[in-house]
Formats: sequence, structure tokens, C-alpha cells
Amino acid sequence: MALAVCVLFDRAGDRAIRELWERLEAEGVPTLLSLTHGHHRAHLSYAVALEWDLSQVFDAVAALPDGGPFPLAFHGTLLFPRGRAALAASVTAEVAARQDRVARAIAAAGATLHHHYEPGQWVPHVSAATRVKGSQLATVARLVHDVLPLTVQVAGAALIDSGTGELWPLPHVP
Repeated sequence: MALAVCVLFDRAGDRAIRELWERLEAEGVPTLLSLTHGHHRAHLSYAVALEWDLSQVFDAVAALPDGGPFPLAFHGTLLFPRGRAALAASVTAEVAARQDRVARAIAAAGATLHHHYEPGQWVPHVSAATRVKGSQLATVARLVHDVLPLTVQVAGAALIDSGTGELWPLPHVP
């Protein structure tokens, strides 16, 4: 599948996203709770690699400076092709620069980046729903609207294998 460099939220932020997923699932809208292995975590991906060497990617990201925790605010909803809906994250120039550094570091480590995560192509988001049907869009919009605006605290970072859910915590937040 893919290896993502993700920032993770504190307990309250993780719970807020998971509660949204649960409300969507209760309405019949698929989310990361029911996708593939069922071990998905609420997260914001800085970069996604399609081909990689785990130790090289880990070392490259761990060598980046510690940017520390930061608040992440959501003010809207995004719709992506193939039925994906997400919370639109509002990021500062510093967070955008962090993403750029991470993407460049893992590419320099030999990883093949997904084109949506190449420098200058990133659309910061947190997944809300997967495989949304057109008839479900109003439900998604209503349920997401009910939780917005939302601010969560980024508290950690990890490499996550999207195919298995396996997670390798990073020593700091790049």
C-alpha cells in the first residue's frame, strides 16, 4: 500500500475525529473505522510514499528539526475523487514548510512520493469519509458542519503503513 509520515493528535483531538467517524458510520457513510484493517488513527499526512525503505525514511524524518506540537484548525469540508471527504485543515506557513521539508527528505532518502504530496501539491486535510456516494454528500456535509469549527492539538508524529496500520513513532514532530 503506502507509508505515510503523519502527525497525530492529543487524546481530545483524536477523540473528536473518531466521534465524527462514528456518527458518519451510524448514518451508513464509510470512514477509516471500517476501511481495510480497522487500525486507522486520526492523523494529518505530511507525505505518502508509494515505494520506500523503512529505515531510510525513518532516519531521514528523524533527522529533521523538532518543530514541536501545534494547534490545527478545521473550518470546512473537502471532496476528493473516488468518494473521499475530508476536513479542510488551515495551516500556517511554518506547517506548510514542515510538510515541504518532510516530503523533500523522504524523496532524498529514495522514497517515491505520491504526486499529491510532492512539494507544492499538498492539500492539508484529515479524512472524514471514504467511498462516499453522491446521495450521501448531504449527510456528510451536515455531520461535518455540526463539529466545525474544530481545533485539535498535534502532539506527536509517526510513520504509518496504510496497508497494515503498523506504526513507528517518531522521536519528535517534524
